[in-house]
Amino acid sequence: MIKVSVCVVTYNHEKFVAKMLDSILMQQTTFDFEIIVGDDFSKDNTRAILTEYQQRFPDKIRLLLHPKNMGQNGKFNALATFAAAKGEYIAQFDGDDYLLVPDKLQKQVEMMDANPHYSASFHNARVIYDDNAAPPHLVNWISKKEFTVDDLIGEDELCFIATSSLMFRTEDFAKNPDPEWTNLSTSGDIPRNIMLATRGPIGYIDEVMSVYRKQRGGASFADNHYGKDFLFNRIEMYSNIDKELKYKYHDRLTKNIATYYYKMLFSREYGDTYWPRVKYAVKYLSMAEPSPERKKEVIRDFIIPPFFMKVYSFFALNLYNLKSKLSG
Repeated sequence: MIKVSVCVVTYNHEKFVAKMLDSILMQQTTFDFEIIVGDDFSKDNTRAILTEYQQRFPDKIRLLLHPKNMGQNGKFNALATFAAAKGEYIAQFDGDDYLLVPDKLQKQVEMMDANPHYSASFHNARVIYDDNAAPPHLVNWISKKEFTVDDLIGEDELCFIATSSLMFRTEDFAKNPDPEWTNLSTSGDIPRNIMLATRGPIGYIDEVMSVYRKQRGGASFADNHYGKDFLFNRIEMYSNIDKELKYKYHDRLTKNIATYYYKMLFSREYGDTYWPRVKYAVKYLSMAEPSPERKKEVIRDFIIPPFFMKVYSFFALNLYNLKSKLSG
């Protein structure tokens, strides 16, 4: 009987995948677990490394070597690994993360077994930047023992559950698959965590048991903050979450969506335009209900035509000079 299916997704992870697999293989448990690795048609040496590990541990590791990239930022690759799971629980991983302790799986299984009403569990993680763009830090500083949907919905994006920290029930996921709209989201974690929380609380272990890698200076980071495709995808995702939750958190989610319209004003595609920025500035103002100071700034910087601002500045400067002469 397999208790846990450790589902790993990889794509061009040749520098990291061995460390990740070693950290899983070192897990000390009172139960059997399997490792399923789905590779999304890596172009580097990742598959060779995976094959070598599978040959060394044939009873522990199964490989899903896809003949082409499945797309959607690895989302479909992850779903394929989940579908292949034989364990009671699924623990998910990205190929460039790794575990810090040998009892991560054991502690999470004990929590899930002791709390059958939990839909999932997670723990804290350490974030490291391979390009040294920022110092290491923790994913969260929370202390609550369990979380509900209410805790996962905010006026800003809430990201305090690292991918490599989550464990959920295989049967529950199979019986209650994520809605189809979640497959359109470039974020797999945010909608999945919210959907899990609709089925029951998510338990938390206040221990740092894994590492989450980031590259702040990398292309993906820049795309996420300055590309319209990412911003529109986030707007659609939160709009779908709002509908899925029957608009219970509509006020919070409206303000959340508004932040992405504000970011659109600085996007690569619209940052130097006028009319598109007017449209998104108006959307932001209508949805965010910002402070009078912020509202004034947005109107000045993005809605009033630049020509009028130049004319206004010209007359204001001349009026100031005239007053100075008269007072002198």
